[in-house]
Amino acid sequence: QVQLVESGGGLVQPGGSLRLSCAASGRIFSINGMGWYRQVPGKERELVATITRGGITTLADSVKGRFIISRDNEKNMVYLQMNSLKPEDTAVYYCNAMISRYYGELSPYWGKGTLVTVSS
Repeated sequence: QVQLVESGGGLVQPGGSLRLSCAASGRIFSINGMGWYRQVPGKERELVATITRGGITTLADSVKGRFIISRDNEKNMVYLQMNSLKPEDTAVYYCNAMISRYYGELSPYWGKGTLVTVSS
């Protein structure tokens, strides 16, 4: 069994910062790409940021210059540092990871999400 658990969400004022964390646990052979997505009720889930095992990152245009994604391969964790937050960043943020439970197998896993609310 593999689990992804997000933490760090909450209420923050516009212009503020939050740091999201996601921990992967369970039967893990290796973790390839990891990422963060977000979803607002009534809208499709959208990509926020991804990071390869080697540290290559991609960011959605809407968060470039404000968000930073990073990971700790030793701890099986991925982080999202969110700065200069805007009300339109309000969403449930989901962690995603491509995980191998054993050699030759690879499957996507999702966390249950953490709510980020940006409001004054």
